[in-house]
Amino acid sequence: MYHLFKGLYYYATTKEGKSRPPKREREQYSILLLGLDNAGKTTLLERIKSIYLPHSPAPRQGAQPPTVGQNMSTIPLPSPLPPIYLKLWDIGGQESLRNLWTQYYNSSHAIVFVVDSTDKARIEECRDVLEIVVDAEDSDGIPILMLANKQDREESLEVEEIKEVFNKIAERLSARDSRVLPISALTGTGVRESVEWLVTRVMRNKEYRPPSMR
Repeated sequence: MYHLFKGLYYYATTKEGKSRPPKREREQYSILLLGLDNAGKTTLLERIKSIYLPHSPAPRQGAQPPTVGQNMSTIPLPSPLPPIYLKLWDIGGQESLRNLWTQYYNSSHAIVFVVDSTDKARIEECRDVLEIVVDAEDSDGIPILMLANKQDREESLEVEEIKEVFNKIAERLSARDSRVLPISALTGTGVRESVEWLVTRVMRNKEYRPPSMR
């Protein structure tokens, strides 16, 4: 009996027996990475991971195969950014997969639409696909960030040239929180600014689209 009480006393008075403070939950926001196939969505995801996750390698040219289905990563943002999680969904952009996008809209807090600014032959297709995204009922009211990717390439269209093509839906985009930014997912140029814009917008919009907690 003595040894039993001695053991209980030891457990109660040492760190093994002390209750740990409850883990503080963080807000988590889901971000959709959309765009045509070969736009650079997976490279963008890998670049974001390399910036914010220790030991994650930077993406390499030609190293990312086309996404069939989805890739997902959860990023805990470091200081000085707000202590939140970004849950990034990279969804395949092939025409046969685009009907799956709508399944994610209702639970998403922002949409990133990635455009291959070197692929002039498909720029109007990009516009038409984004128009479908913007007009979807479940995407209403959430921020949309359009990224003119591959700006490290000489043949890339400038942002103003891309905006001209997208004039058809400019009014609908301006009616919600939206922006167009130039980036290179491969080199990382403009990626931090893009993430910071997303963070401010999803937190500003959280009364309309509350975050989950984890």
